[in-house]
Amino acid sequence: MSSAATRVTGQDHIWSVSEHLEDILATVRPLEAIELQLLDAQGCVLVEDVTVPVSLPPFDNSSMDGYAVRVADVAGASEEYPAVLTVIGDVAAGESELLHVGPGQAARIMTGAPLPPGAEAVVPVEWTDGGLGEGPVSGMRARSASPEGASGEVHVHRSAPARAHVRAKGSDVKAGDRALAAGTVLGPPQIGLLAAIGRGTVRVRPRPRVVVMSTGSELVQPDEQLGTGQIYDSNSFALCAAARDAGAIAYRVGAVADDAETLRATIEDQLIRADLVVTTGGVSVGAYDVVKEALSSVGDEDEAGSGIEFRKLAMQPGKPQGFGSIGPDHTPLLALPGNPVSSYVSFELFVRPAIRTLMGVDDIHRSTTRATLRTDKALTSPAGRRQFLRGRYADGEVTPVGGAGSHLIAALAHANALIVVPESDESVEPGTEVDVVLLG
Repeated sequence: MSSAATRVTGQDHIWSVSEHLEDILATVRPLEAIELQLLDAQGCVLVEDVTVPVSLPPFDNSSMDGYAVRVADVAGASEEYPAVLTVIGDVAAGESELLHVGPGQAARIMTGAPLPPGAEAVVPVEWTDGGLGEGPVSGMRARSASPEGASGEVHVHRSAPARAHVRAKGSDVKAGDRALAAGTVLGPPQIGLLAAIGRGTVRVRPRPRVVVMSTGSELVQPDEQLGTGQIYDSNSFALCAAARDAGAIAYRVGAVADDAETLRATIEDQLIRADLVVTTGGVSVGAYDVVKEALSSVGDEDEAGSGIEFRKLAMQPGKPQGFGSIGPDHTPLLALPGNPVSSYVSFELFVRPAIRTLMGVDDIHRSTTRATLRTDKALTSPAGRRQFLRGRYADGEVTPVGGAGSHLIAALAHANALIVVPESDESVEPGTEVDVVLLG
């Protein structure tokens, strides 16, 4: 499955961040396209251009509540010398049989209603007496309460040029225009546009289904009582939320105890609803690193590259990592470290790009920028390792949050960026520029 299967690396090989990510992206492929109803397609990626079958608006219509008039009939109108017109009826939105406005006539018209034949402009109701024979009014009375408003006379106090307050046919989009391009992620405005042009379904790549599980017998679910030596499971919540933020449909599995058979059975049960599996914990070199124990030998000997390979990466935090495929459909699995900050940094570097690749989006990576480092001491990565520090970015400057300790999840909660400290012997001095990964 992984291109790593063709490399001769040895057990002690140290992988770079780029090498590990390249292997993941060489394996993960966009999901097959399907046809979905509009609301089910929210968050999905279009696989084909969508063209407009009918112009929007499909007819000339009023942008105001008022009166449809002929321009010559209101020329020179003022409050002192109003134009007096005969009201021939109402034109409401949805009308199919339209009145014809002749010389000296006006039709009371509602916002969105078709401009009737003969009319050339719309004067807002606030420019008239509303048919009451008095001064300017602020609005119309409801037809049910005052049906006589659709007849009689109206005094118009201002002139209007041709096409005033008229939305022209096709002024939004024209038939044959490209409404949305392939590769567009469908959010609320795009869903609204598709509905407006009459599309009830659309062809998209579905949102990936990501199963997230933590491992560790010490983990307790929030709201439960902590016992001696226990901690709350935060990783599965953080990574499930991160998967949703990346665009996936995420399923959180409760913490799995440190038992290899239980873990294998749990993963196998979850494969039916997974396009990607993410585990956290149990990937290092300890005697209780259950993920490594359970998954090191799950590969299909008839399928080149299948199975899970566990690696050491030249990064901090997040040195131990695992990646490969599992199950009959060779579902991708990424095994992340158990430390909360290590797991989250690993998610941002490796899992998020994998999710975005499954979605079929063009830009799979977080935005990056250069920023001036604001700190009271130089930053240095451990020898041969690239370090990712939590930081707070604003206005072209970035400040480390919480120091260098990789265990500080509280610091991560107050960060909005990762400061990339390169794997070099040179320290990064305060006031110099650094690479920054923006987290949101």
